[in-house]
Amino acid sequence: MRNFRKLIVTTCVLFFAVASQAQNQEKFGHLDFATLYSMMPGIDSVKVQYEQYAKSVQEQYNAMQTEYQNKVVDYQSNQATLSAIIKQTKEREIQDLQSRIEAFQISAQQDLQDKEAALSEPLIEKARNAVKEVAKENGYTYILNTSGGMLLYADPSDDIMELVKKKLGIQ
Repeated sequence: MRNFRKLIVTTCVLFFAVASQAQNQEKFGHLDFATLYSMMPGIDSVKVQYEQYAKSVQEQYNAMQTEYQNKVVDYQSNQATLSAIIKQTKEREIQDLQSRIEAFQISAQQDLQDKEAALSEPLIEKARNAVKEVAKENGYTYILNTSGGMLLYADPSDDIMELVKKKLGIQ
């Protein structure tokens, strides 16, 4: 759905660009934003922070799994000697723990996505600002993102990657 929206937006931009080009000479540029992001100063720090956070979440998940395994093994090994009420109690404990693990898994996925977004947003914003500055400084009307195959066809345009890298101090 997200890619479809991007395709629609890109198509609209290109349509309006072609329509307005008849009146004015527009200047187009392009760059691969994903490649630029991967070169950003500070990306290594973001990766390390994310990996540490993901590791702590994984450790918590592993602890819950171990607790679950231990309860199941204990239940299975003592099942023959347990009274009916204790069996029911232990079965409920195991089911509750399994439900908590499933809920944890779902919330952990969302939490990891949120953490990644929070860590990367400052770098993304810095890169966007650099693209805007380069576009203004060099008289570009439109800058298109070529990452993800969003650009299906375009007349020759200028790749501004080097200008943006220079603006950001990336070698």
